[in-house]
Amino acid sequence: MFRILLALWTVLAGCERSGGARGGAAGPLLVDATSSLGLEAAPQAWPDGRYRLPELSAGGVALFDFDGDGDIDIFQACAPPPDRPDTPAPDRLFRQEPNGSFQEVPGAAGLADPGYGNGVALGDIDGDGDKDVFIANLGRDSLYENRGGGSFAEISGAAGILDDGWSTSAAFLDFDRDGDLDLFVARYLIDDPSIECRTSRSAPRDYCGPSRYRGVRDLLFRNRGDGTFEEVGLEAGIREERPGFGAVCLDFTGDGWVDIFVANDMQPNQLWVNQRNGTFIDRALELGCAVCGAGKPQAGMGVAAGDVDGDGRIDLLVTNLADQSNTLYASTGAPDGGFADRSASSGIGAPSLPYTSWGCAWLDLDIDGDLDLAVANGRIARGPLRAGAALSPFWNPYAEPNQLLLNRNDGKFLDAARAGGDFTTRPEATRALAAADIDRDGRPDIATAAIGNRLRVYLSRGPTSGRHWVALRAQSRSPRGAWTDALGAVVSLESGGRRQVRPILSTSSFQSATEPMAHFGLGEAGRIDRVEVAWPDGTRESFTPPAADRTAVVRKGEGSAAGR
Repeated sequence: MFRILLALWTVLAGCERSGGARGGAAGPLLVDATSSLGLEAAPQAWPDGRYRLPELSAGGVALFDFDGDGDIDIFQACAPPPDRPDTPAPDRLFRQEPNGSFQEVPGAAGLADPGYGNGVALGDIDGDGDKDVFIANLGRDSLYENRGGGSFAEISGAAGILDDGWSTSAAFLDFDRDGDLDLFVARYLIDDPSIECRTSRSAPRDYCGPSRYRGVRDLLFRNRGDGTFEEVGLEAGIREERPGFGAVCLDFTGDGWVDIFVANDMQPNQLWVNQRNGTFIDRALELGCAVCGAGKPQAGMGVAAGDVDGDGRIDLLVTNLADQSNTLYASTGAPDGGFADRSASSGIGAPSLPYTSWGCAWLDLDIDGDLDLAVANGRIARGPLRAGAALSPFWNPYAEPNQLLLNRNDGKFLDAARAGGDFTTRPEATRALAAADIDRDGRPDIATAAIGNRLRVYLSRGPTSGRHWVALRAQSRSPRGAWTDALGAVVSLESGGRRQVRPILSTSSFQSATEPMAHFGLGEAGRIDRVEVAWPDGTRESFTPPAADRTAVVRKGEGSAAGR
């Protein structure tokens, strides 16, 4: 039987040619706390789909402190119902109260964008120390300036953000190292409602794949430093028209300049390597992350970046369609970057084969010192009904359970479906996924958004007895003199004889954003021995280790110089 299953995995995956591991863990690690936190658990019934492709991917989520009170709040980008796609769909914002419950903020504190909501990006565009918000839409995108005091103002036109198309994920980055955050926007396709698809002439209509549509190029906006942006994608070399979904911005080549990775749907992924002169070159194929190990493009959707195997280097996960497997691009340690498909040997590939995956996050759910993996699932074509699906007769065939895989402390993963609790047992059509310590107990929690504007919050209930943690913010001075999050920095921590590496990111996963924090599980080690930060400008500093079991801030210029 094992040989039969292994052969089936090899045929279906078509990528790395070795078997994966499956397994489980006892005890519920995640609990659905949506209702108990005051968030609606069952929104109004969602209308039947009209087979327009945007219906399948809309709706993002962000976890961040919008009002500066120290608590994680929840933002949800909403989509209009399929039968009224042109009606406004105001986005929603939920404030965390002192008792841990949530209250919806009227008018979303100015963030009630009426567009066809997709992705969310967070970043301090004006260097005043608070977070501004970009919302990627089907149609005109929107940029909101944080005015302080928990309120926002829409400034897209004044800032020069005037694109109008189908934007998916977005990310802020400082690609020219001038201290101001620029903006990258992944775009998908040109929506054409007249296109129809069926698996056969006699089959009922279903959603089309991306090959039936025309692609569009992604956008790169340079921050001029005066409150306005200039779209410079073409002159920067970002010209190819591919269906972009997930994006993450980080220095993947080790030269101290931020690069851009984009997951593309059924076309090769792109790794735009910064040329340090305002231009980029796509080196994804050369560096081993354009296609899977068998040389095939996959249905790239979500992206997660993290050191999975504890070797001190950042690896990439890209989520894909059923029968393709999610792909782990493990860093090879080559001098200027490089990746190899380790989906099968890591144990990540085989458990993902039955599912179509979207949002994803590396998180140390059991704070034992290694990164586990949470994945949001949901079909794009009708399939057999899953037990427990409770959406509607139309949407139930698209519902799938989410996935949780636990790291064995060596970069090998075990399928923890039995231990995932509510997160892995309820079939829905989930898309966005963001992770942060919502209830401030030291363990990362999860928020998801699904088709129908279904928002859910899953709180971690993993083991804590005898285990420790620390969460670090990395900040630098903006040109205006305020302390602001250093997006793209990489934090290294040594504790208990183990070295861990975490990037400072606000955007990853699929159309999702989160508070830029480096969260470290310490296991039984109650002491931190060393902290080092590689800053986005290429410099490195060592810092006095903070105490465990708290959130701390390290600031550029307040440490001591460290060698590479």
